Amino acid sequence: MKELKKEFITKSSESRLHNLEIPVIALTGGIATGKSTISEYLVELGLPIICADKLVKEIYGLKETKEFISSVAPESIENDQVNFKTLRSLVFNDSKLKTKIENYIYSLLPHFFKKKSEELKAPYVIYDVPLLYEKNLDQLVDQVICVYASQEIQHERVAKRDKSSSEIINKILASQLPIDSKKERADFVIDNSEDISKAKVEALNIFNILLKES
Repeated sequence: MKELKKEFITKSSESRLHNLEIPVIALTGGIATGKSTISEYLVELGLPIICADKLVKEIYGLKETKEFISSVAPESIENDQVNFKTLRSLVFNDSKLKTKIENYIYSLLPHFFKKKSEELKAPYVIYDVPLLYEKNLDQLVDQVICVYASQEIQHERVAKRDKSSSEIINKILASQLPIDSKKERADFVIDNSEDISKAKVEALNIFNILLKES
């Protein structure tokens, strides 16, 4: 597997996310920008991806996590499983509960992140993480790639995909750092405002820049 070029390695293990020994490239974006599609494309290319959402899902599946959720939000447990629709509704209306659950989940993330990194056996990892900036993780990674689509396009796509009301969509967008701010702060930008095939070409070009020749 190709290595990251030296000029793009900007962190030491001491200053890197979870003190990882190898470089971390963050892949981020906003709702309906196409980040997940680009992430899947990078997996198809054989690149080493760690998906934050999948790690969180794995943590939610643990017996001890379900026991914790049962203790703080018992109505969200059904048939020994977390009912995420109920849980989302509860935390949406209770910021203290949201913080309590997030703190628990995030306390377990480093272990699962390192475990997945070891399994990949790669010279670097790409961390698919939607809330990179919201969680102040951008200073802990070597490079940031943002998948971009304007806020207007985000709104249109969510409305079409989820049939959500404008009020709900606006609340979702308001809970995230504006996509234009993410775009400005990123090291590289993949523009997915139009055709996803063009965005995939941009993604490939970026990794041709980042990685050493064979």
